[in-house]
Amino acid sequence: MTAQSANPDMLPDALRTALQDAQAQVNSLVLGKQQAVRFAFTALLSDGHLLIEDLPGLGKTTLAHALAATLGLGFQRVQFTSDLLPSDIVGVSVYEAQGGGFSFHPGPVFAHVLLADEINRAPPRTQSALLEAMAEHQVTVDGTTHALPRPFFVIATQNPVDLAGTYPLPDSQLDRFLLRLQLGYPDPEAERALLAGSDRRHLIAQAAPVLGADQVLRLREAVLAVHASDALVRYVQALLERSRHHAGVRVGLSPRAGIALLRAARAHALLLGRGHVLPDDIQALFGAVAAHRLVGDADAGDAAALAQAILHAVAVD
Repeated sequence: MTAQSANPDMLPDALRTALQDAQAQVNSLVLGKQQAVRFAFTALLSDGHLLIEDLPGLGKTTLAHALAATLGLGFQRVQFTSDLLPSDIVGVSVYEAQGGGFSFHPGPVFAHVLLADEINRAPPRTQSALLEAMAEHQVTVDGTTHALPRPFFVIATQNPVDLAGTYPLPDSQLDRFLLRLQLGYPDPEAERALLAGSDRRHLIAQAAPVLGADQVLRLREAVLAVHASDALVRYVQALLERSRHHAGVRVGLSPRAGIALLRAARAHALLLGRGHVLPDDIQALFGAVAAHRLVGDADAGDAAALAQAILHAVAVD
C-alpha cells in the first residue's frame, strides 16, 4: 500500500470500523480512561513506544494486557527486577554439543508487544538492552543482528513514588518513548462499575482480537499520509524554540522531539477520523510527548507544568 492510497479519507470501511471497534473494546476493559486509551493507540500507530507512569493499582498493566488482547498480536510480559540480566530480555547463544556450534535462543523481546513491567527496577545495563530494540527494531547478540517482528511495540510501566531500589531511566532511554502517560484515579462512576463488575483479567482473557499485524501496518502507512500544513510545522518549530529559552528549562526539546510530536499528531488525527492535523492535536499531545524530554532547573518544579507553560506561551498563527 502506497502512502497516497493509504490516505485516511480512503481507508477501507472495514479497516476504519475495525480501528473504531478496537478502541471501543479497550475502553470497555479499561473504564474511564478514554484519553489514555486513545494515546496508547496513538503511540502504536505512530510506530513509537509507550511509558505509563503511575501508582500501583490504577490500571497500567491492565491497559497493556487489554491493548495486546485487542490487537491479536504476539505478547510477552517481563517483570523487571534488580537481578534481571540483558540476556533475559534479548536472548542468549547456547552451545549445542550435537551440532558443534552455538544456537541463538530468542528472548521475550521477540514479540509484537512487549510489556516491560516496572522497568526502573532493573539496573541500567539491563535497561539498555532495550535501546537497540526500541530504536532499530532489532537486537545484536554475539555480533549477529536479529530482526524483531513487525509491528514491534514496547509498553513500559513504572511507579513514580516507591523509588527505593530503583534506577531512574536515563534521558537516552526516556527519549525512546514517544509518549509518557499518567492514568490517575478513575472517576466515581467508572470506579463503581469496576467494583461491581467482573474481574478485568477474566474479561481480557475472553476478549477477541479486533486488529492484526497486517492491519496495524496498514494503519501505520495511513498515518504517514495524514497532512500537516506548513503553518502547523511552523507552530511545532516555535514550540521547540520556546522550550530552549523558557525560564526554568535547562535542556529544551530536540528536533527529534519535534518529529515525534508531528508523528503522534498525525496518528491522533487519524484516530479522530481526520486526514489532516490541527493545532488541537498538537496541544492535546504536547505534554505527553514533551514533559519527559525536558530537563528543568533544580527549582523549576514539575516537568509537566513546564510543558504546559511552554504550550501556553506560544500562540497559534
